[in-house]
Amino acid sequence: MYAASSSVSAPQRSLHPRPAAGGGPYLAPARPAAPVLGAGRARRGTGPGTQPLSGRIDLSGPQGAQLRTAIASVHRICPEFSPVQVLRRSGRSVLLVGTTGRSTAVAKCLLDHSPAWSERIRHEIGAYRSFVRQRPPVRVPRLIAADPDNGTLVIERMPGRVAALQRHPLETPPRADIRAALGAVCRLNAWRPPAGAFDAPLDYAARISRYHELGLFTDRDLGDLQKLLHGIAHAGGRQGMGQFCHGDALLSNVLMSPAGPVLVDWEHAGWYLPGYDLATLWAVLGDAPVARRQISQIAQSTGTAARDAFLVNLMLVLTREIRTYETAVQRTLHDTVAAPAVPLPPGATPTGEEQRLLLRRLHDDCQTARKAVRAAVGTR
Repeated sequence: MYAASSSVSAPQRSLHPRPAAGGGPYLAPARPAAPVLGAGRARRGTGPGTQPLSGRIDLSGPQGAQLRTAIASVHRICPEFSPVQVLRRSGRSVLLVGTTGRSTAVAKCLLDHSPAWSERIRHEIGAYRSFVRQRPPVRVPRLIAADPDNGTLVIERMPGRVAALQRHPLETPPRADIRAALGAVCRLNAWRPPAGAFDAPLDYAARISRYHELGLFTDRDLGDLQKLLHGIAHAGGRQGMGQFCHGDALLSNVLMSPAGPVLVDWEHAGWYLPGYDLATLWAVLGDAPVARRQISQIAQSTGTAARDAFLVNLMLVLTREIRTYETAVQRTLHDTVAAPAVPLPPGATPTGEEQRLLLRRLHDDCQTARKAVRAAVGTR
């Protein structure tokens, strides 16, 4: 893939699709919202393409107490926000959809106030505030209110649908969606925001060394990647080779709206080596070889240094994904052993099996990228 006519590729896999569940902050929940308190006064959104809101939020029990605290933090900065639905909830944060006057909005409230997660939402709020002062060349939700100290963010709810429900889509998304998302990412990467507006979220040398210490990179991987980093720095320096990236350019973070793609979830935005967003898209498009080939050609179209930067990014992104899904598979195996067997409906694919198939594909992809890195080192 280090030549313009080649690309990193991997064998296609066949998976049975799961029923779609609510996969992003702009989707209604997969199940009807539970009966709840205090939603009777909520009005419906009237924006073009906005789905009517309905439902109630369950404020009973310990989880209800958490929600009451989250809603109170939203009301401190946006008193007119009227919550209607819980869109997504994890141990770290909760996403609420509601109304603000005649429009709809999404509120993100941090539940885990540890330093790492507090810093992430501060970073995201900082990105949205920067976009108020200077709009990027892609569509982003409008900032309504934010409290970085309390980990609360309120943005407009954009009409449309996410390009993919899963981080790694089980079925190849439509080519038109991939093309639109790739176009938006390329426009963003060409943007030069004001100096000082964003930092560099990723320390490449430290991340490579850490993966080597964890046994995820071999000694040869370490040496090859360090050589590529040295060559990139020699070609243009860290600042000269820097590129503004979304930092988490998954299709699940791209909303296909009537007016064009919208990018959401800006927790990792900042300056990276060129091709970080392209490497992220390449990593999750395992069933789209044509798109992968196009991404590879775009990544290396501006020269050897850009090609090498893309390869470094690709190795880091794929290794991160492998580490994430290896942990998920181990957790699934533990839960399967601990829990009684439950019969599956005909044709259903267990989540653990899907994870294992994905993990095998990621390992194949990483081997392909590793070969490309070694070939690139050999051309220097």
